[in-house]
Amino acid sequence: MASLVEELLVGMKKEDACYTRLLELSENKRQAIIAGAVADLEEVTATEESISSDLKNLENKRVSILRDMAVVLGHDGEQLTVTNVIEQLDGQPKEQSDLTAARDALVDVATRLQTANAQNSVLLQQALEMVEFDLTLFKSLKQARPSIWSNCRSRWKLLRSSSFDTSQ
Repeated sequence: MASLVEELLVGMKKEDACYTRLLELSENKRQAIIAGAVADLEEVTATEESISSDLKNLENKRVSILRDMAVVLGHDGEQLTVTNVIEQLDGQPKEQSDLTAARDALVDVATRLQTANAQNSVLLQQALEMVEFDLTLFKSLKQARPSIWSNCRSRWKLLRSSSFDTSQ
């Protein structure tokens, strides 16, 4: 059981490192969105996808370890969570403490990442709305240009003729 706990801890620390890296990337993403740097945004997204793939593998490994722990603890067929394992380790305070710290660190970084992602989502939505507004504005200007020019010429002619009209 001790080796399974150690293996679980190692995996959870790797997950924490991945989530921490994603949190750092979310700041880069925010800056890219604000600056409108599409190439930087693409690069960040590609890196995020790679880390997400690593996280999926780590999650699968964690689930496998928890299944093995369930068998060892006589809970075969039940789905154990890290919190369940912590509760089962009553007589092993060091392992209990280490797992609690690792779980709490993961929850903390995941919560901060969720907040950063929500903020970036709002920024992206606003950026898309600005692009849509700009496109609409350019289309209307393009369509309005001939009539604006025509109005300007008419007004210029009117101004010229009234300015030099000496009959008044």
